[in-house]
Amino acid sequence: MDELEEIRRRKLMELQAKREKELEELAKQQEMQRQIEMQKKAILRAILEPEARERLSRIKLAHPDIAEAVENQLIALAQSGRITRKITDEMLVEILKRIMPKRRETRIIRK
Repeated sequence: MDELEEIRRRKLMELQAKREKELEELAKQQEMQRQIEMQKKAILRAILEPEARERLSRIKLAHPDIAEAVENQLIALAQSGRITRKITDEMLVEILKRIMPKRRETRIIRK
C-alpha cells in the first residue's frame, strides 16, 4: 500500500506542477494581449478624432469583425506613415462604406 500511495502522491504533484505551469503561461498570454490592446488604443487615439473614435467603438459593439478589420487597416496605414492628419468622422464613414458588405435589398411584390 505504501508504494501505491507514493505513486499517487508523485502523480498528484506532477499534475499540480503541470497545472501551475499552464496557469503561468495563460497569465503571460493575457498580459501580452492586454499590452497589444493598449498599444492599439494609443495609436487609434493618435490618428482618430474623438467623433471618429466614438463611431468606431459603436461599430465594434454591433460588428466586431468589421471594426477589427478597420482598426487593423488604420494602424497599418499609420505605422507605414501613410496617414498624415487625423481621421475625421466623415473620413471614417467613407472607409466604412468601402469595407462594409453591401446589403441586398429585400423587395416584396404583392399581386
